[in-house]
Amino acid sequence: MDATVVRTGTEGKTWGGGNQPLGASYGKLMMWFFILSDALTFTGFLSAYGFSRFKFADSWPIPDEVFNHFPFLHGVDAPMYYVALMTFILIFSSVTMVLAVDAGHQMKQGKVTTYMFLTIIGGLIFLGSQAWEWTNFIQGEYGALKTKGGKILQFVDGEGHRVALEDIAVAHEGERVTHANNTGVWFEGESTVSEFTLEEIKEGFAANDNLFIRTLDFNEEGEKTILSRGDSQKWLDNNAVGIVEGANLTENEYGPPLFADFFFFITGFHGFHVLSGVIINVIIFFNVIVGTYERRRSYEMVEKVGLYWHFVDLVWVFVFTFFYLV
Repeated sequence: MDATVVRTGTEGKTWGGGNQPLGASYGKLMMWFFILSDALTFTGFLSAYGFSRFKFADSWPIPDEVFNHFPFLHGVDAPMYYVALMTFILIFSSVTMVLAVDAGHQMKQGKVTTYMFLTIIGGLIFLGSQAWEWTNFIQGEYGALKTKGGKILQFVDGEGHRVALEDIAVAHEGERVTHANNTGVWFEGESTVSEFTLEEIKEGFAANDNLFIRTLDFNEEGEKTILSRGDSQKWLDNNAVGIVEGANLTENEYGPPLFADFFFFITGFHGFHVLSGVIINVIIFFNVIVGTYERRRSYEMVEKVGLYWHFVDLVWVFVFTFFYLV
């Protein structure tokens, strides 16, 4: 006995059993689902960053002082210039992606190839810039001291400008040896070895009356607190226990280690998305060259990877705002 098929008269329509809900193909719909879930992930990360910053608001690093480097301009104070350039390059790559998608709609293979190539170049420049920024952040520029309670002490001159440890320390003969668990003070091992010792820093500080210590606590003017010469000497003698150079997951010369943890995790996670986007773009780029989508008479794959690329760019706008502007 044949089964009876009930028809509603809506077959083939958007919500009547057709294969294109909301007028979108299956592939584009799945890309939107992925973007939505990924957006929620980034929202959780940035929310956690915001709560942590609020908790340590009195000692959080000032972005203009942390991200003030520019390639080939060593020693030049260029706050946020390079980060702004990175952001411009990534946003411009979104423009070239839009042009590639539009050229695909017009079935212009040559233009799609050109704009896809420019998008890939923009992504690679951004990744290289991020790697350069990470390197500077990890290595540090000035160095600082840490106290028994985990506070960070930075050195400034009489005008409030940061002074590097190498400009303070009085070098002693001999080679620094990393403390092991069985030889270090209080049996604590060192993760890295500094070029200077705490004694060399103290000696250099005592010999220069134009040096002061700056804590990370904000004063009433919203600036980091600079101690008097006498108080600086007391903090150095009674509280300083070690040297911090650069930033890693456990120490950070710019402020609380949590700042570095979030920086590495969130910007690294976003960088992974950019790298994934570049790899996918390269694959689509070669498919365009060999004429795969010309034979299909559809450049929808370019449009789908374009959605992902725009999402990556949009997320960076929020990361840029949270880490560098606020």
